[in-house]
Amino acid sequence: MTALTSAPPAASTTALTSGRLPKWAPWALLGVSFVVSAAVFGVAAAGSDTPLADFNIAGTVIVGILLYMVIITVISSIAESRRKAVDRLMTALVATAFLIALLPLISLLWTVVANGVERFDAEFFTYSMRNVVGDGGGIVHAIWGTVLITLTATIISVPVGLMTSIYLVEYGRGKIAKAITFFVDVMTGIPSIVAGLFIYAVFALLIRPGISMGFMGALALAVLMTPVVVRGSEELLRIVPNELREASYALGVPKWLTILKVVLPTSIAGIMTSVMLAISRVIGETAPLLLTAGFTQSLNTNIFDGQMMTLPVFAYNQYMNQGTNPDAAVARAWAAALTLILIVMVLNLLARLIAKLFAPKVNGR
Repeated sequence: MTALTSAPPAASTTALTSGRLPKWAPWALLGVSFVVSAAVFGVAAAGSDTPLADFNIAGTVIVGILLYMVIITVISSIAESRRKAVDRLMTALVATAFLIALLPLISLLWTVVANGVERFDAEFFTYSMRNVVGDGGGIVHAIWGTVLITLTATIISVPVGLMTSIYLVEYGRGKIAKAITFFVDVMTGIPSIVAGLFIYAVFALLIRPGISMGFMGALALAVLMTPVVVRGSEELLRIVPNELREASYALGVPKWLTILKVVLPTSIAGIMTSVMLAISRVIGETAPLLLTAGFTQSLNTNIFDGQMMTLPVFAYNQYMNQGTNPDAAVARAWAAALTLILIVMVLNLLARLIAKLFAPKVNGR
C-alpha cells in the first residue's frame, strides 16, 4: 500500500527533472542561428561593389533571433518538456525585445565604422582641408576646434550649473527656487538652434551682424550644457544623507564649509559623471555652431578671432559641398562621424573611471 501511494510523486518528480539541455546548448544554438543568418545575408551582399557597407546587420540580427526561437523551442520540447520549451521561448522573446531596442544603435555603429574606416590614416589626422579640392585632406583643424570650443563651454557651464544646484539644494526656498527650477526645466527642452540664434543675436547687437568665432560657439554650447549640469548635480546633492550635514554642524563647522568638505566630496563621483554626460550631449551639436562658430578649411586655435571648424560641422559641410570628388568628400564625412563617436565613447569611459576613482569607499574598498 505504501509503494502504491509513493509512486506518483516519484514519477512526477522524474518528469519535471529529467531531460535537461546542457548550459552551453542555448548559446551554441544562438551562435549557429546567427552564423546561418549572416551567411544568407553575406551571400546577398557579395554581389555589390561594397559588400561590407551593404551587409544588412539589422536583418541578420532579426532573422538570427527568429531562427533561434524556432530552434530552441523545437529542441527543448523534444529533449525537455513542453513547459520548459515555453519558458525558453518567453526568455528568448524578452531578450529579443532588448535587442530590438539596441538595433538602431548597432546598425548606426556598423554603418559608420564600415564607411568611416576607409580614411582612418595618418594624413587624415595630421592635415587640414586648406587648399584641398579633391582627394586627401584631414580633420586636424576640426579636432582642435571641437576640443577648444567644448572645453571653453565646459569651463563656463560647470561652475554656473554646480553653484545653481548647490543653491537649489542647500539654500533655495520659496518662489525664487521654484522659478529657477522652472526655467532650468524649460532650458533643458529648448532646441539647440535656439541657443545658437540667441548667441548670434547678442553678438550681432553688441559687435556687428555676421560675426562668427569660436567663443560664440562655446557660449551656445554652454547654454545647452548648463541645465543638464544643474539637473544632474541637483539630484546627486539631494541623495547625500542629511546625517552627514548634521554631524558636521554639530562639530561647529559652518554651512559653506560643510558643503565644501562634506557634501561635494560625497557626491563628486556622480557630479563628474553628469558633467561628462553633458559634454557628450553637446559635442555633436551642429546647428548652433553653424550660426556661431561658422566653418573654415584652415587650422585656427584662437577662439576669440575668426571662424573655427568642428567635427559635426565638418561632416555636414563635406556631405553638402562635395566638390570635385564626391566620393572623397563623403568618405571624409563618414570618417569625421566615426572620430566623433570615438571621442564620445572615450568621454563616457572616462566618466566611469572618474566615478570609480572618486566614489566613497565602503569598508576600505
